[in-house]
Amino acid sequence: MNIPMATKPHDRLATALSEEMAAVDTLIRTRMRSENAPRIPEVTAHLVGAGGKRLRPMLTLAAARLCGYRGEHHLGLAATVEFIHTATLLHDDVVDESEKRRGRPTANLLWDNKSSVLVGDYLFSRSFQLMVETGSLRVLDILANASATIAEGEVLQMTAATDLKTDEDIYLKVVRGKTAALFSAATEVGGVIAEAPEEHVKALFDYGDALGIAFQIADDLLDYQGDSGATGKNVGDDFRERKLTLPVIKAVARATSEEYAFWQRTIEKGRQQDGDLEQALALMAKYDTLTATRADAEGWAARAQAALAPLPGHELRDMLHDLAGYVVSRLS
Repeated sequence: MNIPMATKPHDRLATALSEEMAAVDTLIRTRMRSENAPRIPEVTAHLVGAGGKRLRPMLTLAAARLCGYRGEHHLGLAATVEFIHTATLLHDDVVDESEKRRGRPTANLLWDNKSSVLVGDYLFSRSFQLMVETGSLRVLDILANASATIAEGEVLQMTAATDLKTDEDIYLKVVRGKTAALFSAATEVGGVIAEAPEEHVKALFDYGDALGIAFQIADDLLDYQGDSGATGKNVGDDFRERKLTLPVIKAVARATSEEYAFWQRTIEKGRQQDGDLEQALALMAKYDTLTATRADAEGWAARAQAALAPLPGHELRDMLHDLAGYVVSRLS
């Protein structure tokens, strides 16, 4: 397949996997139906229809094909990964009291919190049904552990997000839980279902882990310097929601007593007022924490690329390599 190199890596990946992704989309639409509760497909269709790159299911498909898989269980696993991701988004928006997702009103805003939570629960249940259909206990173990780790990461974030004692190690634990766990599970199960050598399965896990961390750090950075039209979020949403992400953690670590008091008032106590976001941005600029955060994202992207080395030469491996670089290059 001749795919123009000028296109973005995730678009090239989508083109290479277009037939399989079409089958995954059909499976998703089929499995999100409910004869007894029509609100379930309504809420799910709203979020699924909002777009998104479908990156996680594509990672599963790419990993399986890269390892020479010729069956169809990878389609169910890709749908599983997307259901888990969608369920966590529904729950996240309730916890964060968000009103905007991918540039559209959130499900909890259009319907209510109860609907979002319960539909998220339904999608988790559907994901476990799909896992079981592979007949692989190892796949079930990987994805069940990832689901538990995601929940742990979200709870840790809830308790650590407004605590100025949260340092970079705790931040990394949060990111590994809420984001990287699903990335690494998505790539790992692709290798497992293909019965790839353990060295290749570990390489895929390591790639997904590092890619997920780079992705989340970049996402947190975009919150302070991104284009709201492109990201679907307002600049400074994390600050307004009192989330301690890496750019702020780095600024807090170097704060004077007066600056620390500012962070206490705005983040810990939530007493924000006009001009506080501008002040926060000024403090980040003072200590150049946005540049330092970008360097961290670049470091994790490089780790992801290095992790691919043991895998066989393949156009999909090249696309995964480029994808890791793009996660950071989108910050430009």
